[in-house]
Amino acid sequence: MAEKPEEPTKDKTKDEHKDKNAEDETDEDQGNLLERLLREKLNILGENETEKRMPLLEPMSLEGVANFIKKLQEKQGAERKKIFVMTGAGISTAAGIPDFRTPGTGLYDNLQKYDLPHPTAVFEINYFKENPKPFCMLAKELYPGNFKPTMSHYFIRLLAEKGLLLRNYTQNIDTLERCAGVHPDFLVEAHGNFHDAHCMNCDKEHPHEFVRDAVFKDEVPYCGCGGIVKPDIVFFGESLPDRFVNLASKDCAECELLVVMGTSLAVQPFAGLASRVGSDCPRLLINREKVGETNPLMAMLGFGAGFDFSQESGYRDVFYGSDCDDGCLKLAGLLGWEDELKKLYNDEHKKLDEQKGKDTTTPEGKDASGSKPANTVNTPNKDETD
Repeated sequence: MAEKPEEPTKDKTKDEHKDKNAEDETDEDQGNLLERLLREKLNILGENETEKRMPLLEPMSLEGVANFIKKLQEKQGAERKKIFVMTGAGISTAAGIPDFRTPGTGLYDNLQKYDLPHPTAVFEINYFKENPKPFCMLAKELYPGNFKPTMSHYFIRLLAEKGLLLRNYTQNIDTLERCAGVHPDFLVEAHGNFHDAHCMNCDKEHPHEFVRDAVFKDEVPYCGCGGIVKPDIVFFGESLPDRFVNLASKDCAECELLVVMGTSLAVQPFAGLASRVGSDCPRLLINREKVGETNPLMAMLGFGAGFDFSQESGYRDVFYGSDCDDGCLKLAGLLGWEDELKKLYNDEHKKLDEQKGKDTTTPEGKDASGSKPANTVNTPNKDETD
């Protein structure tokens, strides 16, 4: 019987190689698709992948910001009241108040004398309940009335006087905005202030003088019920004031120019305000160093976009690297306000020097900084502050 012819053998090596190539092509296609989707989602744009947005300022510099403000000045009434200012400790350093995080000179680097478990404990509510003395000792050094407002504070007042200020959100507890004559209705003191105080036990309100008198005697202020009386300063572990919660969304929506000064933008939710303004809102950062820059992953997760100062993709953000006072003076000069700002600064400091040494604890009508409401300007309409 004839043998069965042998079937042709397949080139298994060749077929396996073809299959592997097909798998590689599929993997590559999937990889490219994933990369493209991530790029689109994260807004990480490759060369020629999309058109760059047109700049919102001309030029993209402090001069461009000044030009934008001049255009706002041409508007009438509420239509011009669109500048949203965010401020941190950096606007008060020229007054002699240390900021928190500067290595060597910052407040957190100079708290060893209070024998704290860690620097931030002085502002932690649970630690305060157990041991209020370190905070009271620190409060004596930082208490309002010991310092005078800076050029930056008076620049904010000028914005209010010229009908341009929407709101000033400040992280500071020194009340120097009030002392400079910025009306409280223009302020959101996000981390509270020394102006009011309450008992932590019965919630009874106490005048700020009660707290001040105690801390200047190196004592802890106690209520008649035995509870600790704490200034209405927001400690770590406490909620922000209702005023912040009630106004933030409205103000971010109305803002047409954001000015950020003297803050590390390291503490939430305050820092997040910079990302909540509209995408067509120009933003200016006056600071010694760049902070709050874009993090694509955080943007994808819904936490908003940070600053983008790059020439390649930036279209609305301007960084002016300087001390806050120098930056405000420069901007005032570009606006034609420099002489006006310097005069306001000198005149108000002269008034404060004349008031120095007078008793500011008994006369009615003075706030915790010693300033009088008569110095405040341009109260917003009630419906703008609800």
